[in-house]
Amino acid sequence: MHELAIAESLVDAVLERTADRQVTVVRIRVGRLSGVVPDALDFCFEIAVAGTRLEGAVLVIEQLTGRAACRTCGDDFDLADLILLCPCGSADVEVLAGRELMLGSVEVA
Repeated sequence: MHELAIAESLVDAVLERTADRQVTVVRIRVGRLSGVVPDALDFCFEIAVAGTRLEGAVLVIEQLTGRAACRTCGDDFDLADLILLCPCGSADVEVLAGRELMLGSVEVA
């Protein structure tokens, strides 16, 4: 479960940047094509924050849609998963968005 390693890295990054302040909310953006399972990440976040200044903080996950461009027909289209196939049938596509995994913002008390 790589979500635990991601949650631990997220907690470390937030603790590094918030000094002694109590963190109440952590907002992140996760692309649908990133391979991260939001429910698993939320569960692992609860484990990773135990005993830290983030304990009790709420993790808000914004899921970003996958987008791709077809090199054959020139169409841009949404991707729900990692099946990189244009509606025209071409597999010659470029992923434009959906692989993101980033810290958006943090609220402190």
